[in-house]
Order: sequence, then structure tokens, then C-alpha cells
Amino acid sequence: MPTKVTLEQITIRTELKAGDIGYVIYMHGHFYGREHGFGILFETYVAQGLYEFYQHYNPERERAWVCEHEGRIIGFLLLVDRGTAAQLRYFVIHPNYRGIGLGKLLMELFMEFLKEKGYTSCYLMTTRGLLAAAALYHRFGFKLTQETPSNAFGKPVVEQRYELDLSAKS
Repeated sequence: MPTKVTLEQITIRTELKAGDIGYVIYMHGHFYGREHGFGILFETYVAQGLYEFYQHYNPERERAWVCEHEGRIIGFLLLVDRGTAAQLRYFVIHPNYRGIGLGKLLMELFMEFLKEKGYTSCYLMTTRGLLAAAALYHRFGFKLTQETPSNAFGKPVVEQRYELDLSAKS
């Protein structure tokens, strides 16, 4: 990517199409493997979660944000219905598109939908060391509530749970 892309050049759609789920699984496996040393167990974890999501997909309460540039998926975020709570999952942005405000924009769209649908709380699971993501979650009011050592992704990590309470906010 020779020149810096702007947000105006990126399209974001909320309709899932054939190939999206497979490509998002690939992105997670590829980028998290290359950047953080996660193994095939992580990729299969993502595949299993996306399969579970799509089996019960309810577009009235759940949403996917698929970011594209020049016909190629470059970012993704998912809101999963968990009753009165929502779960933020599969947030990934291609490294060439980081730092242009796309993550912030996706979080704004996520929060808007979350509030519009009347969720009273939201949570997400991540791992320690993803500093830019953690900073973004904090900016949107998420608080770190739990840390657990794990080997679930093919290497020792500390899994983290972040939560957002919307029940007292208007």
C-alpha cells in the first residue's frame, strides 16, 4: 500500500456475504500468528466461535461490520447477543490500515448499535499485551475485570475480560 488510505476510501457494510467468515478466520490466524505467536489453536477457536455465531445469527440484535478497501476485507467487528448483555468479538484490522481512525470508527458504530438495541452491558475477551486495543476499549468505558493465565492459543498468555456497564447511563 504505497499511499496512506483515508477513512473516506473505506466502505463498511453490515451484511455478511459468502467468504466473509472464512476470510475473517484467516485474518485472525495470520495476523495473530505473525504478530503475537498464536498457533493453530487460536485460529480454530475463532472458526468455532464464528460458526456458533452464524448458527444463531439474529440481525435484529446482532451486527457485523465488514470494512473493505478496493474490494478486499481489511477490518471486521462483531456484536453478539448474549441476552441483556452483548459481546464484542473478532475485532481485527489489517496492519496497513491501522492508525487512520478505523478502530475508533468501528467502536463508535458498535457503541451506537449497542445502545440502540438497549443492551445493559457488554463484555469482551482479549489477551494481555494488545496495548492499542486495550487503550481503545478504555476510551469507550470498558474496564478490565479479570485476568486468567492460559495456554489455549498455543502459547502461554494472560486472557483478559473487559466489561462495560450501561445500566446506569442514559
